[in-house]
Amino acid sequence: MTLNALTISDARDALRKGEITATDLTMACLTAMDAGDGLGAFVHKTPEIALDQARAADARIQAGDAPSLCGIPLGIKDLFCTKGVPSQAASNILRGFRPEYESTVTAKLFGAGAVMLGKLNMDEFAMGSSNETSCYGDVINPWRAGNDETALTPGGSSGGSAAAVAADLCLAATGTDTGGSIRQPAAFTGITGIKPTYGRCSRWGIVAFASSLDQAGPMTKDVRDAAIMLQAMCGHDPKDSTSADLPVPDFEAALTGDIRGKTIGIPREYRMDGMPDEIEALWATGRRMLEDAGARIVDISLPHTKYALPAYYVIAPAEASSNLARYDGVRYGHRAKLAQGDGITEMYEKTRAEGFGPEVRRRVMVGTYVLSAGFYDAYYNRARKVRALIKRDFDEAFAQGVDAILTPATPSAAFALGKEMSDPVEMYLNDVFTVTVNLAGLPGISVPAGLDKSGLPLGLQLIGRPWEEADLLNTAFAIERAAGFVAKPAKWW
Repeated sequence: MTLNALTISDARDALRKGEITATDLTMACLTAMDAGDGLGAFVHKTPEIALDQARAADARIQAGDAPSLCGIPLGIKDLFCTKGVPSQAASNILRGFRPEYESTVTAKLFGAGAVMLGKLNMDEFAMGSSNETSCYGDVINPWRAGNDETALTPGGSSGGSAAAVAADLCLAATGTDTGGSIRQPAAFTGITGIKPTYGRCSRWGIVAFASSLDQAGPMTKDVRDAAIMLQAMCGHDPKDSTSADLPVPDFEAALTGDIRGKTIGIPREYRMDGMPDEIEALWATGRRMLEDAGARIVDISLPHTKYALPAYYVIAPAEASSNLARYDGVRYGHRAKLAQGDGITEMYEKTRAEGFGPEVRRRVMVGTYVLSAGFYDAYYNRARKVRALIKRDFDEAFAQGVDAILTPATPSAAFALGKEMSDPVEMYLNDVFTVTVNLAGLPGISVPAGLDKSGLPLGLQLIGRPWEEADLLNTAFAIERAAGFVAKPAKWW
């Protein structure tokens, strides 16, 4: 096995034993990263920073000061501000922006000794489900459907992160999840992705999409790696008023695989008309896996699930229209060239028209509309009330003794690039199983559990109680062990 194909846990053990060095590990990833240019995953490479961090990690390891992520090469989603490194949220409006500060999450990772290989592609401002709205161009899924050469989506918005981890360009990557943007691409690429409880990871220094929904999380090769990386990312941050001042458990220590006596809920509302047979079969298989591991399976009802997508696509654009108002050409980022006689209004209009892509413009317009006088109560306030009902559904299920909820992660395997771009509503339906988790602020994880008839990965989603990521990871660990998913994409890039 090449060094870049190692998991975090295997690399950590080899580093501590002195079998490999962080510098060698980083060089292997830098080589793989360059060879993987055809995937479009990395958009700003930082080899000098990576090698400096690797040498510092080697010194820490030799001194006996080696946290779990010390010397581990990571990719960082372009939504995270990284000091002195381009951080433009895959948008032309932030072209050339180099922050003078570090996001809290990346600061925590680098403090734990992690190595940054570079910045990863994504949908513009995290708005998309296929990584086709990026100013850098599309990301291509490293998986292929049988012998078909058609380029497939890696999912979105964290498509670059998912593709890079699946193709072994890095050992793990950061992602963000506003409506499924960690879990959906993880499922499409056969990796693990966890969205923690809202407030578990600081949002400070992460370019905002929808502030009441956004949450950072790790995208990794397996559940143990997710536990290790999440441990480093979490913690209270006084700079983020929504950051929870709660102790961070030892997530890795919780991975026993023993789920005997746990109660797993199966929500009947997730059985949708037209659901592919393979998704239905995978869900049934997941149910059997958990039963065989000693869990008790119960049917539950989440009656307001059917309203989740429309509520999400009112709330998220509303918050986006507010958050993106700051990109106006005045303080930083792109500013349009003005004609003689143009005033400040023309500067705003031209700058935003040139800087934002079509999907971002669409969502800003929807958000502005639902917040406007005369429509605020009809749309935005009604969506907020629906959100409260969705959260209450989950609260009632957990109050009845349910420890976790099992659902499919996506309504299909990865689809062809370009297939759904012409129909925004069809694209939005990719989030049908994931948006409820964000609306309710709950933790959710996607675990690869099988392949479809074309040989593409399929994922199962587990939804957990708030702040109980340790228990959720352990249940996911039980599925991972039972599924035994070890498939990797055949290298073609």
